[in-house]
Amino acid sequence: MVELRRRGIHVSICTGRMYSGTREIARAVGVQGAVGCLDGSQVVDSRDDTPLATHPIEAHAAEPLLSVIEEFDPITFLFSQDSILHDPRGDAFLPFVGLWSKKAVRLPTVLDPSHFSDDSSVAALVSLGDEEQIRGAATRIFERVGSHIQIGFFAVSRRELDADWGMVVRAAGVSKATALVRIAEHYGVGLDETVAVGDWINDVSMLESAGRGFAMGQAPDEVKAVASEVLDADSSTGGGIEEAARRSGML
Repeated sequence: MVELRRRGIHVSICTGRMYSGTREIARAVGVQGAVGCLDGSQVVDSRDDTPLATHPIEAHAAEPLLSVIEEFDPITFLFSQDSILHDPRGDAFLPFVGLWSKKAVRLPTVLDPSHFSDDSSVAALVSLGDEEQIRGAATRIFERVGSHIQIGFFAVSRRELDADWGMVVRAAGVSKATALVRIAEHYGVGLDETVAVGDWINDVSMLESAGRGFAMGQAPDEVKAVASEVLDADSSTGGGIEEAARRSGML
């Protein structure tokens, strides 16, 4: 990172974590400047915590969205203004959702549309339950507000939790690719000049949009398929950023 910065190359992070769960990581590895968080729903300048872009769930979608959550009754969290909002049912799940952010606020209920009253408020809704429950809720949400949101699914691999499936509901049209575009604009860099490294499904849009997209060695085949190149480095060896930088002629 130090050598790249010395050469005038801007280095950033695009992650699924909230900014509050990204800030210290960015600073620890020497990333100073714009970072993409919540898969593109937040872009923040890590030097002074200034928001550069925010893409919340639209306020008018709150009531139909929350009515579906109430009907299917999964454990639900709201990611709002860089904190995780939860009710008492979410207490036992905080160690898991804490992967996104350590900042949590306990409320009597999260099923209150007033949490969405300011369009800058709720960047994502996360629900946990069994697969049938989560997919059923997702289907109903798409029926009611599908043009305004996007949903990603994930397996919950924590045996101590009474849930094995989850979904993340975010505003439509945002992704790691839109975060990359905003970060490039921030630095006055053309998108064709960007280099991205990724290893998971949520990296696909970013790898497709970057001037050169490198998939880590352990990435799934569908991620490798959209990358410009596949790195020898993987999560066990490390060194992916350095290898991508050398292949791209930055080092």
